[in-house]
Amino acid sequence: MSKDQTAAPCCGPAQAAEQADACRDPGTKTEAIDAGASCCGTSNASATADDTVPAQPAGVAGRAGRVDGPHPVVVIGAGPVGLAAAAHLHERGLPFTVLEAGPSTGAAVAAWGHVRLFSPWRYNIDHAARRLLEAAGWAAPDADVLPTGADLVEAYLQPLAKLPQVAPYIRYDAPVVAIGRVGVDRVKTAGRENAPFVVRLATGEDVLAAAVIDASGTWRTPNVLGANGLAAHGETDPQSTALIDGALPDVFGADRDRFAGRHTVVVGAGHSAANTLLALAELAEQEPGTTITWATRGGSVDRALGGGDADALPGRGALGTGTKLLVDSGRVRLVTGFAVHAVTAIDGHAELTALDGRTLVADRIVAATGFRPDHTIAAELRLDLDPALGCTRTLAPLIDPNEHSCGTVRPHGVDELTQPEPGYFAVGMKSYGRAPTFLMATGYEQVRSITAALAGDWTAARDVQLDLPETGVCSSTQGYQAMLDDAAGRYGLAPDVPNQLISAALRHLPTAGTIAAATRAAADELGIDPDIALQLASLAGNQFDTTGQGTADAGLPRAELGLANVSSGGGGCCG
Repeated sequence: MSKDQTAAPCCGPAQAAEQADACRDPGTKTEAIDAGASCCGTSNASATADDTVPAQPAGVAGRAGRVDGPHPVVVIGAGPVGLAAAAHLHERGLPFTVLEAGPSTGAAVAAWGHVRLFSPWRYNIDHAARRLLEAAGWAAPDADVLPTGADLVEAYLQPLAKLPQVAPYIRYDAPVVAIGRVGVDRVKTAGRENAPFVVRLATGEDVLAAAVIDASGTWRTPNVLGANGLAAHGETDPQSTALIDGALPDVFGADRDRFAGRHTVVVGAGHSAANTLLALAELAEQEPGTTITWATRGGSVDRALGGGDADALPGRGALGTGTKLLVDSGRVRLVTGFAVHAVTAIDGHAELTALDGRTLVADRIVAATGFRPDHTIAAELRLDLDPALGCTRTLAPLIDPNEHSCGTVRPHGVDELTQPEPGYFAVGMKSYGRAPTFLMATGYEQVRSITAALAGDWTAARDVQLDLPETGVCSSTQGYQAMLDDAAGRYGLAPDVPNQLISAALRHLPTAGTIAAATRAAADELGIDPDIALQLASLAGNQFDTTGQGTADAGLPRAELGLANVSSGGGGCCG
């Protein structure tokens, strides 16, 4: 697409061309509308020499990366990354349709709306989306504030989805159940790359597409409780499922009554488990009889709580000393090496049985076991997936959670996300498979690169850049400060009390010997209820090291949202 076309007032989807008041060539405009072409300015054939298309990566050859013809690019999912794709497609003048399974934009994000992200607004707004919004008079939130999921939906996604450049092309309540190609199955090769995609909806309707950008996320496909990756025996029985909650329940809101005054077992060793444990411990201070057990598959207590210097990869699953303090103070019972084998509902209670025969009985179970991608909708497409993570083989070594935190993943785009099926791209949280290191900013760069390639601009497509400093985006420092502020407000304390408590506890630590004892001494000094002080200290746990010898590095990389080792999305996204 030439620079002249990009600036044309009628350049864009055919629908936009039809509504445009100006066009350099009315005849061209009419022809473009009739043909459903993506632009009504000068034709693609008139592109300048500057727009020469370089050689393409394997898997896209033959399409020149360029979307032509009557069919739009179909984007699956109207979450942060899906809407970012829509914004970039609009800027590139490419026709698009967004298919959202839920009733509104950001439906998956809204499900964890009570959770605060670990990164501030500056990293959570896509550049193309920002340009569209600001042109419409939108005022961006404070760049340094950490939003909740609800903030992300209300202050960003909803305004973006309502823009006239986006709103007409979103279809809600439109779940996708399968993707194929017109006239060819997965086996047939001849003519494959030129056949339009068929995107089938749950209603049976087929939507034809020139390309597919799958930003459907992983929120609706959580991992099971079973330690071997299969559902535990009895886990899917209706009586059992009624007693099991997914990751990140709204402990202080809609789900409060399910946990207040009851015994809950939290299964999992990721950040969603840590967030839920911290919330339940705070609820226990308000609701007598609320008890908590934390069951982890790993046999090492230190590794479950974050291995610190003993772990060669300190960013791997580090939960922080806040959760350790909950365990050390006896407010959370930790059961390690508990590989769930079976779930049984008995008289309204849930009994978990481990492979070694041990059992745990509780009123509720929280399955904070992570998420996985669902590739079944693409079963008739040619995908080459990494056998461990379920992402593209090229991307896998760049995001392996055994080697990388979210801040050490290098920028990547269309080249790393290309599949043997030309024109199909999984992006966002789904692109990472089972890796927990995804950030929304990563997804935004993914779709910027892909849409540039679909427009034939391979120079821009391969110029991938991403600023992911480990402080501010991947660390939980700001996130836990925000959690402290929230907790202080719930207890009716002044915002500066938690920091005063931390400072006082650090002064008492050399003589008190343990963080819990130091916290109680600090509470007495400041006139704070000791149980509330312990709760605040738990939330502020990353201010202490795991040995109780002083302050620790507050910059340990963590998953973005605390979404059970998935920061997503919907996130869970993502964040």
